Amino acid sequence: MDDRYGSDVLAAGWRERGAKKVADVPAERDLVVEVADDGYCGAVTRVQGGNVELEDYKGRKRVFPLGGGFLIDGEPVRLTPPAAVKQTPRRTASGSFAVADQRARVALPSRILVEGKHDAELVEKVWGADLRVEGVVVEYLEGVDKIDELLAAEPPGAKRRYGVLVDHLVAGSKETRIADAIMRGPHGAHLRIVGHPFIDVWQCVKPQVLGIARWPEIPRGTDWKTGICKAFGWPYESQGDTGRAWQHILGKVRTYRDLEPALLGRVEELIDFVTEPSGP
Repeated sequence: MDDRYGSDVLAAGWRERGAKKVADVPAERDLVVEVADDGYCGAVTRVQGGNVELEDYKGRKRVFPLGGGFLIDGEPVRLTPPAAVKQTPRRTASGSFAVADQRARVALPSRILVEGKHDAELVEKVWGADLRVEGVVVEYLEGVDKIDELLAAEPPGAKRRYGVLVDHLVAGSKETRIADAIMRGPHGAHLRIVGHPFIDVWQCVKPQVLGIARWPEIPRGTDWKTGICKAFGWPYESQGDTGRAWQHILGKVRTYRDLEPALLGRVEELIDFVTEPSGP
């Protein structure tokens, strides 16, 4: 005959014998639980200092100590602190590791020069965080033919280098002839002029980012940006129309992966050039 009281009334664990085991559940955000004592039901909004905050469907919040006294689907549970989230290093839009809590440095005498406002905005969007850490300023020239004026007003030197990014730097182009003449001049030792092969910086954005197979071909003699706006069916009659078209294109750019390699390498080269130690 079975002894329903057990053979040893003094044996350890007699209180727990037959009791249902209560599961430990991490109090992850948005987990919905019920408070056993009063039936309050809410979702976890945060865990802090051994307490859990719950918010009900009306937006009312209450705080309870972690541990037992909660129900999930009618079953008792014990809420525990959520597992620590492993932090992965954050990267900037350029692909560099982000520097936490880093204030922008005082600007270096050296700087990067680009042809126009759109070039500067694209460089800022992708490399801005890196440039602020390094203390590098990007200025736009309103045309490659303005480089001579800047060099005359503020000549470069061993401690003030200029890196210049030029559009359409291909054999035989006007831009290439200007760049070659400047590099042969008295300031060439402290300059680095590089460029991409595209007619305009707009083309440095990969066409797939805009949902097209390739950039439209614009006939010679037609203003290139006007032609692009026409091809896309965008307004094109004013400078404001062109600016809005560029903002639409720029808005599609998220990281360096959205840009052509022909631009990426050149910008990185200029950053290295202007931040290289100048020596004693």
